[in-house]
Parts: sequence; structure tokens; C-alpha cells
Amino acid sequence: MSRIVVIGAGVGGLAAAMRLQASGHDVLILEQADEVGGKLGVIDREGFRFDTGPSLVTMPHILEETFASTGASVHDALSLVRLRTAAHYRFPDGVELDMPGDLVDVPGAVDAALGVGTGAQWMAFLERAQSIWDVTHEPFLESPMGLRTMVRGLRTPSQVTTIAPWSSLRAIGNRYLHDPRLRQLLDRYATYTGSDPRRAPAALASVPWTEQAWGSWYVHGGLWEIAAALRDRFVDLGGQVELGVAVDGISTTRSGAVRGVTLAGGDEISADVVVANADARQVYSHLVDGRIARRVRRRIERSTPSLSGFAMMLAVDDAPRLPHHQVLFAEDYDAEFDAVFGLRGPPRPVERPTVYICAPDDPTVVPTPRSAAWFVLVNAPPHAPGRGMDWDEPGLVPSYADHLVDLMADRGADVRGSIRFREIISPADLQRRTLTPGGSIYGSSSNGAQAAFLRPRNASPVPGLFLVGGSAHPGGGLPLVLLSARITSGLIGPA
Repeated sequence: MSRIVVIGAGVGGLAAAMRLQASGHDVLILEQADEVGGKLGVIDREGFRFDTGPSLVTMPHILEETFASTGASVHDALSLVRLRTAAHYRFPDGVELDMPGDLVDVPGAVDAALGVGTGAQWMAFLERAQSIWDVTHEPFLESPMGLRTMVRGLRTPSQVTTIAPWSSLRAIGNRYLHDPRLRQLLDRYATYTGSDPRRAPAALASVPWTEQAWGSWYVHGGLWEIAAALRDRFVDLGGQVELGVAVDGISTTRSGAVRGVTLAGGDEISADVVVANADARQVYSHLVDGRIARRVRRRIERSTPSLSGFAMMLAVDDAPRLPHHQVLFAEDYDAEFDAVFGLRGPPRPVERPTVYICAPDDPTVVPTPRSAAWFVLVNAPPHAPGRGMDWDEPGLVPSYADHLVDLMADRGADVRGSIRFREIISPADLQRRTLTPGGSIYGSSSNGAQAAFLRPRNASPVPGLFLVGGSAHPGGGLPLVLLSARITSGLIGPA
């Protein structure tokens, strides 16, 4: 039996710990916050419950497999609900599209909203997207990162042509999608990895296909219940979770192998293996010393940090009924990405951003039938005072929140007279809450053809140290974080 310490109780850390405990290891999770979940956070106030992170479950079979790997059923722990409408989209010209949650209904709905022939355009694109998924998912997403794995995964010239590594998501979309609203719809999927569609790889075309092929899902009670269920299963297996414990460093032997972790108070906990469910920049900048850490850190710093987010939790009385997911598109999407990534000027708040609203129809998250708990999110540049965007500038956060509420009203979601209270999480707040540099949601973005090779591997160069979570391979988002946990636990192996 090996003693394993997991730093961080985000979804990746919880899932990896659960798998490792089930395979015979003695696992301890140390979490600096007072609750599990990491970026999958929750706020409870006055009978309202808000998820503060992911609000959509896709590829639910990965969640099912995570629990099954420990001899449990996810359906005994969570109530998964498939949404009939995946998302409601409002385009800049005022046209609205209710995207069905079942792929078979998609072409008809797109035709009805955007005009005859647009459904065929979208389905032709999804056919190519499925081909990309078929080629990439096993070697690129479900296997440990490595050049040999990547090369083996592309066995024929036709497979290389399929994923078009020289092409961007925007470029491949333009080949199939002639309606500008469909192009804008596709661009949004780059933000699922915190990226710019003009620079993100064409391989991200697989994201909308996976979402529409397996559907959009919600967890009754809110998505934080996923973190709670992972924690409970881990504890049932005999694992230990300690909250409010900050790790100050990862200690090593003279030969450079992991020896344990050092706590903020100076105490040391010994371990045979350490799994870091923390942002990789944080791990190699603050937790690990030495030449190896500096080399890896330099590689990470060559990548572009992912975008961050400005989030509002709105407690709404006498709320209008909205679809579960609603997207109010920006009038100028390129200007939005320019602002977020600091192009054509310094990083800056987006004047008229795309607004995402999650309005779950779930009586367990609100105090009365006529009230609603809205999670509102817009893309934002990371917090970088002195060298970029300073979200702690006095007055900026409340004034920007007021501006966004007015913008929502301009686009048909007017609740200005019905807000009981609001909670705001800026990129600076996100950095403080999750110890993520700048509040970058996904660690590194997928901007550029080399981005995947700059993302940190699950097996670090430090013997006995492994990384898991959205900033490590294969990337951010609930399904990929769960795959990261599967890869990491597989690399460590059974006791």
C-alpha cells in the first residue's frame, strides 16, 4: 500500500483520489478551502443556491465510468437530467434559436430559425467534427501526453488531413458554414477551452459534436452535487479529506524524488506519491523547487493563459421563465476576443460581451416557486495588475456588473427591478478562491498549433509527482478533468 497525498479537492483531485483509494492505496486529500469542489464551487444564501463554476454536464458516460471504476453507480449518488433544449441562442440580428438536446431534431430546428439549408450546413460540419473525434479521442484525450502517443495516434495521411493541425477552428468552420450566425455559434465552442477561435486548433470542432451527440445534462440540486458525490464515495472507500489546510511546498529527497508535502505552518506530511490538483503554473512556480521546475515553468510560460470569467449570481424575484442555458451573442465577437486576449490594445473588460445565463428550473435551488437563481458569465481577461488587467481597481467590479445587467436588458433579459441580491466573482476573486494565477479558468488556452504540447503532462519530471485537473493534460471542462483523473490514476497504478 502506498501513501498518496492529493493537493486540492477539485473534481480532478476528488476523482483521482477516489480511483486510487479503490485500487488499494491510502489516500489523503488536503484542501486549502473550507469546502470541496475547487472551481466547481457553490454559494448558498437566503434559500438560493448558485453553482459558481461549470453549469453543464456533457459526455455523462465518463461520469458514469468514474463511479463504476470504484464499484458504484453514479445514479445512486446523483440525479442526472437530460435537457430537452440544449441552449437558447440570441444572435445580434435578434434571431433566436432553440438548439434541441437530441441530435436528430437539430437540423429541423436550425432550418426553422435560420432559414432553409442552414440545418444541412450544420450537420455537414458535425459530420466532419465526428470524424475528428473518431481520430483524436483515444490518442489525444484518453492517453497520457507524449510525442510517441501522438504520432502513433495518426496512422495515415488521411487521419492527419481529417484533424487539419495547420488549421484553426474558425477556418474549418468557414469551409462548411456559410451563415454568419452558425459561424458565431461555432466560435463560442473555443471558449469551452478558454481560447480564441481564430487561433484555436481545428480539432476543437469535436466539442460541439460531443455535446450534441451525447446531449446536455443537469444535476438535480446543482452541479456542485458532483463534487459532493465524489467526496462521499471517496470517504466511503476509507479515504480522508482535510479542509482548510494549505500546502506550502512539495518536499523531495536528495535524489529529487517526492518525499511528501510541507504545510503552511511548517509541518511535513510524508508521502510516496503526491498528486497535485492545482494550477500547473502554481505547482511549478511555488510548490516545487529546482532546475526541473524552472524548465517546466519556462515551457508553460510560452503558452497563452486561458481567458477568465466575470460571474454574477443573481437572486431574482418574480423571474421570467428562461431556458436552462441562454446565450446572448455579442455584436462583434472578434472585438470581444481582442479585448480578452489583449490584441489591438491592452487586456480590457469587453464593452458588449456575449452573455451566458444559466437559469435552472429546479425548485431545490430557490426559496419560492416564482424566484430564480441565475448564474451569469461573460468572458474576461485574467487578473494581472501591473502588467495587464487589474480587476481590483476601485469601483470597477460593481460598475461593470451594473453595465452587464443593463446589457442583458437590451438583449431581452430584463430583471433590473427584480434582483433581490447579487454576488460577484471577478477574475481577481477567482484567483484568490482557487489559487489559480490570474483566475485563468482552464490554465493554458488552446491558442496555437503547439498549445497541446505545452500543456503539462500528468506524470511530472519529478519522480512521484503527478498532475491532475484542468491545467494539465488533456485540459479543462468536466469530462476532460475526469479523463485527467483516469489517466493519472492509471499511471500510478494499483497498490
